[in-house]
Amino acid sequence: MEHKARYIERHLDIKAVVEKKSCFLFGPRQTGKSMLMRHVLPQARVYNLLRSDLFLRLSANPSQLRQEVQPGELVIIDEIQRIPELLNEVHYCIEEKHARFLLSGSSARKLRRGGVNLLGGRARHRRLHPFVYKELAFDNLHHVLQYGLLPPIVASDSPKEDLRSYTGDYLTEEIAQEGVTRNIPAFSRFLEVAAQYNGQMLNFTNIGSDAQVPTSTVRLYFQILEDTLIAQTVPAWRKTTVRKPITTAKFYFFDIGVARTLQHRDELPPNSPEYGVAFESFIYHEISSYISYQADGVLHYWRSKSNFEVDFIFNEAVAIEVKAKSNIDHRDLKGIRALKEEGKLSRYIVVSLVEFPAVVDEIEILPWKDFLHCLWAGDLD
Repeated sequence: MEHKARYIERHLDIKAVVEKKSCFLFGPRQTGKSMLMRHVLPQARVYNLLRSDLFLRLSANPSQLRQEVQPGELVIIDEIQRIPELLNEVHYCIEEKHARFLLSGSSARKLRRGGVNLLGGRARHRRLHPFVYKELAFDNLHHVLQYGLLPPIVASDSPKEDLRSYTGDYLTEEIAQEGVTRNIPAFSRFLEVAAQYNGQMLNFTNIGSDAQVPTSTVRLYFQILEDTLIAQTVPAWRKTTVRKPITTAKFYFFDIGVARTLQHRDELPPNSPEYGVAFESFIYHEISSYISYQADGVLHYWRSKSNFEVDFIFNEAVAIEVKAKSNIDHRDLKGIRALKEEGKLSRYIVVSLVEFPAVVDEIEILPWKDFLHCLWAGDLD
């Protein structure tokens, strides 16, 4: 994948959003927020709070922002969570100077603390994800499943080394410097154990036991992962009646490469269970990113107490089972057939490594590229 020489257009049209209203743009580190903002809004005034001199100046006197912003101006503030007090000045400039702001950050945790001005309904919220298929249209699926889709990793000549640096930076910069938790060694153990459960149902007790931390601490740590946008939960779909559903949520890391690095796994053998988990995580990334960019839609998974399971329920209308296989037989359809018998959904799809699409008992078996074209064209439901 050679993408070093050119800018990759992102699917998120943040310019259209901020032309109408101020906006918070969140996303994990190195998803390309700064590059996106500067590329689509080259004329905007930029305050990058990673600059030490600027950080110290505005920390000491946040009102300087009010003095510098001009009426009607478009302003970017990068890493806004570093000085939450600036949001009072942003509020003033929106109301009194009719300025518009694009406020980016890798964590909403500081901004959610008591007393912080979140601008009420004066700003929309958007999230930038790692690259998606619509942006890259890649052919080397194995490379993606092994190293993920973070922009610097896609462009890297040493993705394994750079992923290790990324996870280290997350612990030292996002967690330690922001003071999210004082016990970095315990959080580091938890992070590695949690990565082993990627794509599985949440089990706080088991994870706590493996990481040697109390269950109550595991719950706090999972909240940190969500607040820093490293992991997301997928709720269980509970609307089946013939087969009683399990109600426990599943969770996924935001990037396959990051999860695999935390798992300390180097090779990804085809036809292995690890390959299947990586493929499922990739499809989850594409579906959840699509929902996020559309700012509309819901995603669930379904599992019955008798252990029938379907990986995803899209918009409570489409069942999606993911199989990292090039030959789908009747055993691969057990879960989706069981759900189809409930008669609750309108479409049933198996996303796989098959070469050509097929239909078996009204269940569509799609090559992964066909599925993604359908998804990003808005034709899934």
